[in-house]
Amino acid sequence: MTKSRKFTALIGINILSLCFCTTASAQINDEPDGLYIEKPKTITVGLIAGANFCQVDGDSYAGYHKVGINAGGIGYIQVYRHTAFSFEMLYTQKGARSNNVRYSPLDSTTLITKYSINLNYVEIPVMINYFDKRKSHFGLGMSYSRLIGSTETMSTLPQINLDFTKYPFKTDSYDLVACAQMHVWKGLFFNIRFQYALTPARTSSPPSLSRAQKQFNNLWTVRLMYLFI
Repeated sequence: MTKSRKFTALIGINILSLCFCTTASAQINDEPDGLYIEKPKTITVGLIAGANFCQVDGDSYAGYHKVGINAGGIGYIQVYRHTAFSFEMLYTQKGARSNNVRYSPLDSTTLITKYSINLNYVEIPVMINYFDKRKSHFGLGMSYSRLIGSTETMSTLPQINLDFTKYPFKTDSYDLVACAQMHVWKGLFFNIRFQYALTPARTSSPPSLSRAQKQFNNLWTVRLMYLFI
């Protein structure tokens, strides 16, 4: 999955470059606009809900086939006309899923027919955001996640019993996050986000599943956000 990691990271970098170039152009205008046009505030809060489309780099599978929940609360602290820090408290589900049949890398006589990783986190992203005159904004930051539950399953032919507890997932993880928020109507925003792990989800994986040891969470998120402005 090394090529996949490089490809998805390159996509994220290109999105960031486009976002910041657009933002820089918007900030040249000195008209009185910014984060809160109607009622300027220093702190504003809201609710967010959406879905993660996930994969795990290092599991020998490709594709964002795992769908999980991404929901919680968000707050903004305005520090300049076009700039605000944001902080979130989320419940988020990550992992991987595949129904593709393939041979085990350890044993060419064993077929893996199904495989899934389900990871549940409490997550706290902190970002800096740049706003245009219509309140649409682009952000870049980091996220801390705390694992609160995990399951891993695999079906094979012939059936083998694998003790996944020997390959635990790490309790703490840190991710790079980039996002774009489009202002839809009043306090309603549409959000798309790319997120890639800076630290591995685990450093040892089952050899019957993958030749790679380290595994990294990799995901896109689509959400709706409502700010109480």
